[in-house]
Amino acid sequence: MDKSAQSKKIGLLGGSFNPAHNGHLEISLVALDILELDEIWWLVSPRNPLKSTTTNKNFIDRYSSAQNQANDPRIKVSDIENKFGTIYTVDTLEKIKINMKNDHFIWLMGADNLVQFHEWKDWKKIANTVPFAIFNRPSYSREVLESVAAKALKSAQVPIEQANTLYSLTPPAWIFCEVTYNPLSSTEIRNNIK
Repeated sequence: MDKSAQSKKIGLLGGSFNPAHNGHLEISLVALDILELDEIWWLVSPRNPLKSTTTNKNFIDRYSSAQNQANDPRIKVSDIENKFGTIYTVDTLEKIKINMKNDHFIWLMGADNLVQFHEWKDWKKIANTVPFAIFNRPSYSREVLESVAAKALKSAQVPIEQANTLYSLTPPAWIFCEVTYNPLSSTEIRNNIK
């Protein structure tokens, strides 16, 4: 049997999911559509190295929050980082690529994350590992295109009209999708609860 026939196009949305919310869902549903993905994995991080440990609920609560919010069968909530023992995206992607060689992966993130992407461990290596798709967050559109990472990777930006081919492109390759408008953030939700 031809192994390529079994390959999937998978979007990876990493985060603390503290808590998961409609913004995560909106990005995922848009990504499934425009990138023509088979499924999306929500990678619930055991610990976000860029965030204070005091703002992180325990992993079980955040994982449950993601499961409650992921109401589409194509969205899979994953504890793969917990199983791999990784906290950095670069390490997680390396292990995923080694363990799932037949599948195609696209990293998904909100525009607010691209603004700080240059602070991630080995961010250029991440950009050279998998294509990625950036989704608009209200008030970040202008800032995202002026970010360190966007400027450094400008020549690798692909027009949105080619979004459905992104999975097949050799990284670095990325798109900026401006059709998401949900302003929610986990930080804002936590602050409102307080």
